[in-house]
Amino acid sequence: MLLNLVYLVLGVLLLPWVAWRRVAGRRPVLAPWTRFTGAVSRLPRDHSGVGPSTHKPTPRIWLHGVSVGEVQLLWLLWQEIAKQAQADGLSMECVVSSSTTTGLALATRRFGESRVFACPLDFTWAVNRVLDRMDPDMLVLGELELWPNLLFAASHRGVAIVVANARMSERSARGYGRIRPLVQGMLKKVSLVLARSQDDADRFTQLGATNVIVTGSMKFDGVHATRQSAEVARLRTLAGIETKADGTPESHTIFLAGSTQAPEEQLAIKTFLALTHDYPTLRLVLVPRHVERCGDIGGWLDRTGLRWQRRSRLEQEGADPQARVLLVDTTGELAWWWGTASIAFVGGSLDGRRGGQNMLEPAAYGAAICFGPFTRNFQAEVAVLQAANAAEIVTNGDDLLAFVARCLAEPQWAHGLGQRAAKAVAAHRGATADSAARILGQLPSGRTGYSSCRIPPTS
Repeated sequence: MLLNLVYLVLGVLLLPWVAWRRVAGRRPVLAPWTRFTGAVSRLPRDHSGVGPSTHKPTPRIWLHGVSVGEVQLLWLLWQEIAKQAQADGLSMECVVSSSTTTGLALATRRFGESRVFACPLDFTWAVNRVLDRMDPDMLVLGELELWPNLLFAASHRGVAIVVANARMSERSARGYGRIRPLVQGMLKKVSLVLARSQDDADRFTQLGATNVIVTGSMKFDGVHATRQSAEVARLRTLAGIETKADGTPESHTIFLAGSTQAPEEQLAIKTFLALTHDYPTLRLVLVPRHVERCGDIGGWLDRTGLRWQRRSRLEQEGADPQARVLLVDTTGELAWWWGTASIAFVGGSLDGRRGGQNMLEPAAYGAAICFGPFTRNFQAEVAVLQAANAAEIVTNGDDLLAFVARCLAEPQWAHGLGQRAAKAVAAHRGATADSAARILGQLPSGRTGYSSCRIPPTS
């Protein structure tokens, strides 16, 4: 009850901020009342059974990812779980939650609206109501979503709890260390932690997790990128980007700054302005992390005098051959826009507040990639790329300019950087299949009648 009181005080203090985001046209807080009450729609269990000799209900897994990146990983994980379960003669079902509007939108597209809901806030009544209505056999948390009331309530009901693709940065570990007794109690309720690296595993273990296995990062499995894909080809055609047979740009060199946040777009624009006269085939594509910021970015572009175009108008207006800057003001396409780029900057990595964004997508396409030094959310992935000499770290606008300038002046160097990145991604796939097998092995046999899946040896 004390924890609920703390949450209530914090919630009241945050109400003006929640209201401001809605009034100011910012990305709204997801369904605050529904999440406060836990009043999600009940989804009846399928009682077709898990085999011909049992009448137990079909096993149900609750998958939770805080936002787009985690939801996408859980979609890949769910596909592998369903495939392995089917091979063992088991039918499975899932329900999916997210904590953000963008995450919920992606989950709805991937899993279907009837199985998707806003994750409850960590109040006892909200968590218990959702558990009553969803009735899961297992809770799979994407990466790092540890909430006391949720973990205690799920464990009390006999629900197995797994943290998949688990990450624990040094910063997070220090923060959790300040409330170590509470964190130890939480982690004791977790059945299995599937860590993306040994460093992550060690931090979970030091904080009290008792069953930790290193499976590697599932993010490597989520980026089977090819420049010849239909989605990439469609975007290239829309944008008027001419290419060779292998999908690489022919008459244009694309510098793409993706998943950016302020002031990264301005730095990318300044870099483009500094190089545009010497390299007339250079084009800039901006894909901000939050589409609602496109109005501000468009204003900056107007003030430069550059000719530019919005992605949302390409279908109606066609590509403007005189526009050398494209502002992507739509969502859900970045994974394919990376496939148009020769040179890539991955945002959310320069100011130290956000922890980076997924650099494996442009790496898989073989783009020459750079990103800032603040990538705590992708430490394992960055370590792989750095070990392969497959990415560059830039610390400021001058470094970004120098990187792009070198890529343009030394195309063979840029090509080699990109090829090493693509090979590094391909060499580290396989964590999703391993994780799926171990998750199936954690299903409570007393509730589901199933505990006979293939589990790899512990590494």
